[in-house]
Amino acid sequence: MLTKGASRTGGRGKTAGTALLAVVLGATALIGCGSGAADETPRSQEYRLPPRHAGFDYQIGGAYPPARGVRVVSRDRSDSPAPGLYNICYVNAFQAQPQERSDWPADLLLRDGHGRAVVDEDWNEPLLDLRTPAKRGRVAARVNRWIDGCAKKGFDAVEPDNYDSYTRSEGLLTAADAVAFMRLLTGHAHARGLAVGQKNTAELTARRQAAGLDFAVTEECGQYDECEVYAKAYDDHVVDIEYTDRGLRKALARWGGRLSIVRRDVGVSTPDAPEYVRRVR
Repeated sequence: MLTKGASRTGGRGKTAGTALLAVVLGATALIGCGSGAADETPRSQEYRLPPRHAGFDYQIGGAYPPARGVRVVSRDRSDSPAPGLYNICYVNAFQAQPQERSDWPADLLLRDGHGRAVVDEDWNEPLLDLRTPAKRGRVAARVNRWIDGCAKKGFDAVEPDNYDSYTRSEGLLTAADAVAFMRLLTGHAHARGLAVGQKNTAELTARRQAAGLDFAVTEECGQYDECEVYAKAYDDHVVDIEYTDRGLRKALARWGGRLSIVRRDVGVSTPDAPEYVRRVR
């Protein structure tokens, strides 16, 4: 999700030269304890990291033709990849979209001591219950079907959003729950030939290897002086979205020669909308 007051919709040329990252891990180890799906997971495939310091566009609010010079684009899982580019597939993995709430079994929505669903009030999204291996496995089975769809469409990577949901869980979820669940997703995605981006949550970069993460998708790391954390953790394989002119200036001043940075409007709208903004300088 977008942090620190930003907004999101939940619909929300040279890629072949990007370095190949070979993954040779057992399927059971990738899927991890409690998923119940290890036997169905294919063997790991090669997957590619996004190029460093490349033209980038964030299109999770709706797909449109990328501007000249764009080499990396992120789009919602309901859309198709942009031909010839490095494509990241947006998936809301740790919370339920408001319109999809009824699709989730009631016991997989996190509930407080009174039985009420714990909701991210900014987006009216119920948090998913990741407190036990069994529940993490059941949630992962659903999210991994979306990841399968990303792979079938031809995306290169997946961006599981709301990794930081545990910070909004009223103390019911922990960072360890988030990392354990993420590992179920990364293992499955790697087996499908997809890299996986850490979405925000700078405090968990030190646990990137345990989570199986490969690069970072950050929102306002320039605005909030967090780019250094991600750049160091992921060797500059970072795509950053800024939502203010000030944030863009700060990000470009220090990281413009190293990271992939774009200024978008907070609604990540399409070019036909009056509020649409996309700038790279």
